[in-house]
Amino acid sequence: MNVRAKFFVSEVKHAAVPGSEPYATVTLAPVFGSYGDGEDNKTWAKYTPCGKIELGITNPAAIEAFELGKAYLITFEPAE
Repeated sequence: MNVRAKFFVSEVKHAAVPGSEPYATVTLAPVFGSYGDGEDNKTWAKYTPCGKIELGITNPAAIEAFELGKAYLITFEPAE
């Protein structure tokens, strides 16, 4: 069974370490209430009321792909 969830970027923290690759920590939280597209999120919040995903990223393009406040759909599926 796959599980789909809707999370938004709640924080992007850039770390500057001289002489190293860019690094950022991206934190995502489940959408809730009237966030973004309103009524649709009541369904998401009912089944995923809380949580957090935190990613440490060194790929500059991937860091830029996460926009603060923007919602993303995430699918969890078994790795086989």
